[in-house]
Amino acid sequence: MALYLLYESASGYGLFLAHGIDEIGQNTEAVRNSVVDLNRFGKVVRIAAFNPFESALDALNQCNAVSEGQMTEELRNFLELSLPKVKEGKKPKFSLGVADPKIGSHIHEETKIPCQSNEFVLELIRGIRLHFDRFIENLKPGDLEKAQLGLGHSYSRAKVKFNVNRVDNMVIQAIFLLDTLDKDVNSFSMRVREWYSWHFPELVKIVNDNYLYAKLAKFIEDKSELSEDKLSGLVDILGDEDKAKEVVEAAKASMGQDLSPVDLINVKMFAQRVMELAEYRKKLYDYLVAKMGDIAPNLAALIGEVVGARLISHAGSLTNLAKCPSSTLQILGAEKALFRALKTKGNTPKYGLIFHSSFIGRASAKNKGRMARYLANKCSIASRIDCFSEKSSTSFGDKLREQVEERLDFYDKGVAPRKNIDVMKAAMENDSNQDTEMEVENISSKKSKKKKSKDNEASDDGDKENTAANGESKSEKKKKKRSLEERLESNENGKENGEETEKKKKKKKSKVVEVVDAPPAVSEGKKKKKKSSVE
Repeated sequence: MALYLLYESASGYGLFLAHGIDEIGQNTEAVRNSVVDLNRFGKVVRIAAFNPFESALDALNQCNAVSEGQMTEELRNFLELSLPKVKEGKKPKFSLGVADPKIGSHIHEETKIPCQSNEFVLELIRGIRLHFDRFIENLKPGDLEKAQLGLGHSYSRAKVKFNVNRVDNMVIQAIFLLDTLDKDVNSFSMRVREWYSWHFPELVKIVNDNYLYAKLAKFIEDKSELSEDKLSGLVDILGDEDKAKEVVEAAKASMGQDLSPVDLINVKMFAQRVMELAEYRKKLYDYLVAKMGDIAPNLAALIGEVVGARLISHAGSLTNLAKCPSSTLQILGAEKALFRALKTKGNTPKYGLIFHSSFIGRASAKNKGRMARYLANKCSIASRIDCFSEKSSTSFGDKLREQVEERLDFYDKGVAPRKNIDVMKAAMENDSNQDTEMEVENISSKKSKKKKSKDNEASDDGDKENTAANGESKSEKKKKKRSLEERLESNENGKENGEETEKKKKKKKSKVVEVVDAPPAVSEGKKKKKKSSVE
């Protein structure tokens, strides 16, 4: 029985015939020893056909198909042309050796070519891979290496590519920048307060918010020029008329020193920069919330966008976070305390970054550790769902959040929480209902579009009729008017006649009803007479 071997190289498909198999006796050890020596291996295996790829893109597509266990149309044509034809009802006198059993089964299903993949076949293919450049004629040195390198780069690049909307690196950079901005905005705001307090010290006690203080410093500038005319502007900034009046009164009796116009300009410019930074921080927070909704919606719904982003950032990626067990996730961010406790044989930390969650703060002191362990467990589940699920929905995150709320009530009030199985079933039902609603919305939108198109067509037809009517002659218009008048007269006469006919019909119906009701009484009388006669 002849054995053909299929080899997928970077330059094309190769088909090899392994002859002299009976002499070897299919001994894998003997093949393994003969693979290294080309003289011995060349006596066993020779090339039967070769089909080169058309381009680098074609090579990438063929390689992707082979890695997924799919036979392409090009491979099918190559095998059908190069291999002996398989007759129906007869056993084939050959078999095809392949490296991957998946593609072998697919080839057998589509073409009925018998395929095999075992240690013996793999050893033969290893020998072909080792001496492939010797089997192909007119192959320049270095060409095969270049083709392999280019295909390897393009194949790995395609495999590494992720969905653009679910790149967690953006979340990591955003949360780092958000934390840095918080520190910078706080330090710059303190600098504005100290700088402007030399001129207007009473303003610090009236306005506590840093952003509003910077806004007021830019608006007021010189306190001596602040009067009742600027009261409306102060109200717009502060949103409170009483506070605005208090600022005006404080400016009149202020103990601060006067500043030169150059100093006031510098204070104003710096306050403007602080305001811009604060506004950018708000925009960045909105961006982070939107990205977390795309990348980890369930984790964000469970623990919040900022804490969830910090967990992803500390783990390195969402995949790394999903791989972490809940015990590791619980102390993420408290590594120093953990190693110090292990070194000194003290108590290990109960929580790390998840301490910033509102659930830990709401728990009582004795239940904080238990709450942290339970919350870490739910965060681990949510991160795995977000990482490995194809759909992005918050149904599981909402249900997990409900479970954490129930656990808090259980610790505080003793209310028994629901079972995990019941909650997950409810979440799955929620998810399926959302999918059906989405499908219904899509169908209804399609129908409305079709209706609109039909209405447009009808209106176009009406316009055409109107244009045709406008083009008619005066005589035809007169004829139409006469016919309309005649129809109206006939309709009026018809209505009068119709009323009379309706009255007649009603009378007939009443008579018919009386006639229909009469026969049963007659039949009953006849039955009574018949019964009496029988007796």
